[in-house]
Amino acid sequence: MKVILNKDLSPLGEEGDIKDVAKGYARNFLFPRGIALPYTERTIALFESRREAIEARKAEKRKDAASIKEKLEVLDLLITMPAGANGKLYGAVTNQTVADELTKLGFPIERKRIELAGNTLKSVGKYKVLVKLYESAAAEINLTVQGQAPKTETRAASSRRTVGRRRRNEELEAPESAVEDLSDQTALPADAPAESLPVQA
Repeated sequence: MKVILNKDLSPLGEEGDIKDVAKGYARNFLFPRGIALPYTERTIALFESRREAIEARKAEKRKDAASIKEKLEVLDLLITMPAGANGKLYGAVTNQTVADELTKLGFPIERKRIELAGNTLKSVGKYKVLVKLYESAAAEINLTVQGQAPKTETRAASSRRTVGRRRRNEELEAPESAVEDLSDQTALPADAPAESLPVQA
């Protein structure tokens, strides 16, 4: 079914584009949301009257894309990931990882616009990342993936903590054992007569 897009819809197309889509997709999704209109003489005339405004918006998008491209291509992106001694990452750098880093730097770019060699990066090193911007405009970013030792506890540190806990427990238990030792001795009442007290030689 032929339709004319009334709004931009990635990745289908932009406002004013003529597209062939499935009837169900058009009737159940595009038409109810006002994203597209049926391709008829009336809608063609409507879009022809809007052609100038549509082209002005596209020109603005091209200008913005060129500006973003310049900024991205001077960028040196650094991503730090847990890695082994051989440089292999314990995870992987994906287009979502790159998109998150770019967003932090003020470039909110959809992950599907970011292309990595082999879809994911699994080793430390320097890479080139392609970012599709608008129409044929694309930026090539320098990406460095840096390894970081995973945060694991050493056995020595673990054993030091275990010894420390034992010492603290022994210190806490010591007064109780002292009390138990004293309990074996015969206690005299406080008001016992003086003669009943043992005389030291």
